[in-house]
Amino acid sequence: MPACEYNPFEAIQTNIMGGRNVIDAAINQGVRRVLALSTDKAVNPINLYGATKLCAEKMVVQANAYAGSQDSRFSCARYGNVVGSRGSVIPVFLEQRRRGRITLTDARMTRFWLTLEQGVRFVVSSIEEMHGGEIFVPKIPACDCSTWPKRLPRDAKLKRSGYGREKSCTKFLSRKMST
Repeated sequence: MPACEYNPFEAIQTNIMGGRNVIDAAINQGVRRVLALSTDKAVNPINLYGATKLCAEKMVVQANAYAGSQDSRFSCARYGNVVGSRGSVIPVFLEQRRRGRITLTDARMTRFWLTLEQGVRFVVSSIEEMHGGEIFVPKIPACDCSTWPKRLPRDAKLKRSGYGREKSCTKFLSRKMST
């Protein structure tokens, strides 16, 4: 996600323009089913990654209208963190625990978890069940990030990092507008 904040044009190129390219190619080639993979961060996005994924979801759902009478159908699968995958927070936490200091963005946040096998099963079943226009969301375990400190070794220190630049920018704008 930080890569999207620091490279906003790439985030837009990948998630929005790339999504359009896939939609156009699928319609042009008569692909019957397209399932776009999305993220829980597309719900009420607070960063560019989530915002571009939300935009991509809306484009994919609307692609059914663009396909018209053709057989192409488009849906989305939205899920959370895949444990142990590239980009997973678990290896980061394990490394931080080894060093004795774990960083949390905000203890009030909730993370949704599934294994790679669960993710694959969910995607396959979504493709099998789709008719076009759905956003499939699995029922998966959630973990309130306030439980992380309770599971840390006693000698590990906890650092709360906050949301980063976008949060301080929002504070600045709301202060500026209220004066």
